[in-house]
This record gives sequence, C-alpha cells and structure tokens, in this order.
Amino acid sequence: MQKISLDALVHEHLKHAATASTGRSAETVYGGHEHVLRQTLLALTSGTILAEHENPGEATLFVVRGRLRLHSGDTSWEGRTGDLLIIPEARHSVEALEDTAFLLTVAKRP
Repeated sequence: MQKISLDALVHEHLKHAATASTGRSAETVYGGHEHVLRQTLLALTSGTILAEHENPGEATLFVVRGRLRLHSGDTSWEGRTGDLLIIPEARHSVEALEDTAFLLTVAKRP
C-alpha cells in the first residue's frame, strides 16, 4: 500500500507553479502509460490557462484547492474547492480563476 498526502503535494506544486514561467506544475500521482487509470495533480497560478485539447478518455477533475473554469465549446462550468467536475468527451480547456490545484483522473480508452 502507498499513501500520498495531496495537501503536501498541493503546497509543493503551487510554490513551483508560482516560480515557473508557464504558471503551472504537475505530477502523476498514480498510473501512467502502462495503466488504464491515471491520476495527475496539476497546480495553476491565477489566470493560467490549459489550452483547448482533446479528452483522452473518461475523465474527472477534482478541485483540491482554489477555483477554476472548465470550458467546452460554448459551455463552461466553475469548480471550487471540493467540487468534482465530469470532463465532457469533447475538446476543452481549463482556466485558473485563482491559484488552483486539481486532481485529474483519466481512464484511457483502449
């Protein structure tokens, strides 16, 4: 069994994002290319946008800290600390409305 402190990782990655030229920091906390399931912690500084991209499989976004907006087409959803957003199976982008960290969970399509 392995235990991971998301609180500690959020603190670490928000600090790193604050000094990164991209305004972001990320770490895969479970899974990867050899697994169907992958969980990645992403930290974004306020105003940082993850540009529109394809959905790689079934995916959810859990806001660990902060506030963000998920955009897909003409629709958007706001997420705050504790919210779980189901990512649509369409192109989408993410915008940090304040310093934000979220756990992205993806089950890749075969």
